[in-house]
Amino acid sequence: MDIILYFIDFFIHLDKYLPGIVQSFGAWIYVLVFIVIFCETGLVVTPILPGDSLLFALGALAALGALNLEVLLILLCIAGIAGDSVNYAIGHYIGPKVFSYEDSRFFKKKYLEKTHAFYEKHGGKTIIIARFMPIIRTFAPFVAGVGAMTYGKFLLYNIIGGTAWVCTFLLGGYFFGNISSVKSNFTLVIFAIIIISVMPGIIAYVRHKFFNGSDAIEEMKD
Repeated sequence: MDIILYFIDFFIHLDKYLPGIVQSFGAWIYVLVFIVIFCETGLVVTPILPGDSLLFALGALAALGALNLEVLLILLCIAGIAGDSVNYAIGHYIGPKVFSYEDSRFFKKKYLEKTHAFYEKHGGKTIIIARFMPIIRTFAPFVAGVGAMTYGKFLLYNIIGGTAWVCTFLLGGYFFGNISSVKSNFTLVIFAIIIISVMPGIIAYVRHKFFNGSDAIEEMKD
C-alpha cells in the first residue's frame, strides 16, 4: 500500500520529483525516460506508468535547460513507436492462439474476424486517437495485432500517432510549463491533462452503454 501511495504521489507531483531524478541520473535520465515511455506503450501490464504528464514535465525541464529538447523529441518518438510495434507483435503472436478453437467458451473465431474488419475500416483513426487516451493507448496496438490488422498500415498510423503524441506534450511543456501561473499550479495542470485525456474514453463508454447497448448486443448475437 505504501508503494502505491508513493507512486500516486510521484505521479501527481512530477514537478517536485523530476528535477532531483535528473540531477541524480545525469545523462542516464534519457535512458530512464525512454524505458518508461517504451513500457507505457509497449507492455499491456504497465498501462499505469505516467505518459502525458511525464512528457509535459520533461518539456518544462527542457525549457529550463536541464534537458535537451531535441534529444528528448527523437528518443521518445522512437520509444513510443517502438513500444506500440512490440505491443502489436505480442498481440499478433498471442492472438491466433487465443482464437484457435472455434468452440472456445469465451472466444470465437468470428470475433477475431470482426475485429480484423473493424481495424481495417477504422484502424488508422483508432491508433492515432488512442495515443492521447491513457490506458487505452496501451491496449490499442495489442488489439490491432490480435485483430490481424496489416502491419504496414498499422506502422504508418503508429508513426503518425506516436510522433504527434510526443511532440504535443513535450512541446506543450516546453512552451507553457514554465509560465508562472502554470508553475504555481503544476499539480492542477497534471490533473487537467489526465482528465482531458480520459474524457473521450468516458464519453465513448457512456454513449455505447446508454445509447448503443442494444445494437451492440444484437451485433454480438449475429
